[in-house]
Amino acid sequence: MISPERQYAEDAALILESMGLARAHGKLLAWLLVCDPPQQSSAELAEALDLSAGSVSTGTRLLENSRLIRRVAVPGQRGKVYEMSPDGLILASQDDRIRTFRQLMEQGIDVVGDEDAPRADRLRRTRDFYAFMEREIPALIKRFHAEYGEGGNG
Repeated sequence: MISPERQYAEDAALILESMGLARAHGKLLAWLLVCDPPQQSSAELAEALDLSAGSVSTGTRLLENSRLIRRVAVPGQRGKVYEMSPDGLILASQDDRIRTFRQLMEQGIDVVGDEDAPRADRLRRTRDFYAFMEREIPALIKRFHAEYGEGGNG
């Protein structure tokens, strides 16, 4: 029998895998959302999730570079220790991918001619969607913080 926390990590990993995240990385992210204590060493993550040290190392590096988790210093704890970044999942929605995708659509419009070219419809609509997201997400995050506070605890 596995713990509800481990089951959550397994279930979330499947969903995140369908969105393009490696299953092991999804397990790490989900575990760090629900584990107790909230700080976990690489060894604890490997043991709790039955992952290899290499999978933990690769996954934590990717999640840390994405600003979803962060490395923390814990007195008396050896090795690398990680926890969820405050607002990590919220900040991820502000990353450069939205702007990059909008720019990619603009490049595509240049390739097919211009805004009014017959083949520009799909590119224009997608570009407009990402421009909308790029403009609106910061306002939504600001509104969220105003409503729920900086820590998101409402």
